[in-house]
Amino acid sequence: MKCITLTLNPAFDRHIFVDGFTLFCEHLAKSDICQAGGKGVNISRALSNSGIQNTALIVLGDKNAAQFTASLKGISFKSITLLGSVRENLTIHTQKGETRISFAGFKSDDSLFDKSFELIKNDIEKDTIVTFTGRAPDGCSLEAAIEFIKKLQNAGARVVIDSKSFKTLEEIISAKPWLIKPNQEEISDYLSREIKDFSELEQIALDIHKKGVENVMVSLGKKGALLVCDEGSFTVAPPKIDAVSSIGAGDSSIAGFIAATIEGADKKTALKTAVSYGTAACLTEGTMPPTPEDISRIFKKTI
Repeated sequence: MKCITLTLNPAFDRHIFVDGFTLFCEHLAKSDICQAGGKGVNISRALSNSGIQNTALIVLGDKNAAQFTASLKGISFKSITLLGSVRENLTIHTQKGETRISFAGFKSDDSLFDKSFELIKNDIEKDTIVTFTGRAPDGCSLEAAIEFIKKLQNAGARVVIDSKSFKTLEEIISAKPWLIKPNQEEISDYLSREIKDFSELEQIALDIHKKGVENVMVSLGKKGALLVCDEGSFTVAPPKIDAVSSIGAGDSSIAGFIAATIEGADKKTALKTAVSYGTAACLTEGTMPPTPEDISRIFKKTI
């Protein structure tokens, strides 16, 4: 089984660590890390770090493409280059939490989806997993994105959606993805009301599944995750950790679910693997992938 990740709007993820951060004051950064990122890149990096072969399709800006690709060590990738620059995400890490600022990058149009399909169509076989994650560039329409996803599915792909390009649950459900991974807050935002009760959250996930989403994995933060699928409803909880950074943890959890699926695991084990990857990712700085050692150790303690 193959896996292809799509990063249509990548970013340089810059992480600045500051002690005693206070608004409207000057601060001296403890450290500054800059990494090539984007949700698809993060998924590919986590898979590759665990020895799972995959291919990343990455859209680049011609002004800084060379700088971006130089940071993709260990990732097998194909690329499309547009006029403009890869954007930057700035995350300020403090003792009280993280603040993220995102910048705009290059623009495109709906022809980007056709170019992307042409680049990967010969790599898609029955049950190839393709991730559609992150935002599409400005200028690309949701209608074209859904049409692109349907072309991928018609070619045999199982599509993962974790994208801000979709504004409503109805839009996501209409694409009939193989896997989605909203968190509890995102579910609340989609429904315009706070969802606190677990049984209600589980029922919502079940309703989404019945409408055509094969696997509905809902992140519960430190409490783990919920999965609703054909095999039933499952929850797993990780051990407590001293987190370094939560950036990219959700992408790593998707990588874990994909890795377990490729290796033939059942759905409960796939969920447990997803949570282990996501939790282990919190032990690394910035968007660095989880280590196989941390994943294995956490998996044994995840219940």
